[in-house]
Amino acid sequence: MAVFTAVTLDDLQAWLEQFQLGKALAIDGIASGIENSNFFLTTERGAYVLTIFENLGFSQLPFYLQLMKHLAARGIPVPDPVANSAGELVVPLHGKPAAIVSKLAGSSQMDPQPVHCAAMGAMLARMHVSAQSFTMHQPNLRGLDWCAATAPAVLPFLSAGEAGLLRAEIAFQQDFASTPVYASLARGPVHADLFRNNVMFVDTTLSGCFDFYFAGVDTWLFDLAVTVNDWCIDQENGQLDAARLRALLDAYHAVRPFTPAESAAWQPLLRAAALRFWLSRLYDLHMPRAAEMLTPHDPTHFERILRERIAVPAGELFA
Repeated sequence: MAVFTAVTLDDLQAWLEQFQLGKALAIDGIASGIENSNFFLTTERGAYVLTIFENLGFSQLPFYLQLMKHLAARGIPVPDPVANSAGELVVPLHGKPAAIVSKLAGSSQMDPQPVHCAAMGAMLARMHVSAQSFTMHQPNLRGLDWCAATAPAVLPFLSAGEAGLLRAEIAFQQDFASTPVYASLARGPVHADLFRNNVMFVDTTLSGCFDFYFAGVDTWLFDLAVTVNDWCIDQENGQLDAARLRALLDAYHAVRPFTPAESAAWQPLLRAAALRFWLSRLYDLHMPRAAEMLTPHDPTHFERILRERIAVPAGELFA
């Protein structure tokens, strides 16, 4: 959630009339994240988040916003998109698609303990079950096809060891994706980016998750692996923390247990999740875009996680 497109209060006054939220009182850019321009927006009616989409087009955005409304209607704590007077959730601002959603209470827990991980696991399982009835479809746009297509752009910037790891892991994932085990995995709409900074807590109560703009249809196991690779690790070495991992998996399984195929696929999907974010961070580092507030994330963090997931026997990943 960086700021690529600047917005002032003067820009908003006439534009905001279509949403019936009253006058804009304050707007503040949000510095975290790297994909869209995001702002905390305060109006006469309350607190919201305004997003201007820098890469996604008008035709892609209904999937994300309608998925959020679908989940919100089923009691999942997510931001609720605000429609304008014509019922539209996406409208142009400065020539780009924009949307307003409700602002969640609380703050992110960047040092999660087992109690926070348990809340995360239960909520993620509930989200997966609730999303089964969502009828719109869009693939995970940062899935394996994207990895294979993006790798050639970053390979010239890598050391021989890094390049070898990247090529080998993409080949491994492509081979695994062709197996009957992978084909049998349960799938549906997934968040695909449930990092700690995309989830809010009030004390130890999970108050919501947001930033659905990488969502798509993929395996539920991939979504769980993305979450585990951020919530349940030692941030210095990428190793899994047994207590947090057990808390998150037990809470998830209490709502939706793993199938036998998912148990067999757990290590490959943990690797796939690490690959996806290693590669995206490499791309953002070596192919930067201009932004008013933007600090690229360190790609070596997910390289370290990927190497760790490859090295650790599958049985130990359920610690």
